[in-house]
Amino acid sequence: MMLKRSISLYGHQTSVALEAEFWAVIDAAVDASGESFASFIRTRDDERMEGGATRNLASHLRVWCLGYVQTKL
Repeated sequence: MMLKRSISLYGHQTSVALEAEFWAVIDAAVDASGESFASFIRTRDDERMEGGATRNLASHLRVWCLGYVQTKL
């Protein structure tokens, strides 16, 4: 099931739709980081933009989640 969350990134309101399993990984990473949800997503968006923004934010977050989970194995 897709869940949509809204966030303001640099004054621009946007929403991201991801499967619940990806949000669970992101929520765990946010908790572990001590950052706010908004700050955490902003950091991921900055990483995406540094790479030339070849994919949208939702796709970037899915790939980020995969990498995060792989480092925990």
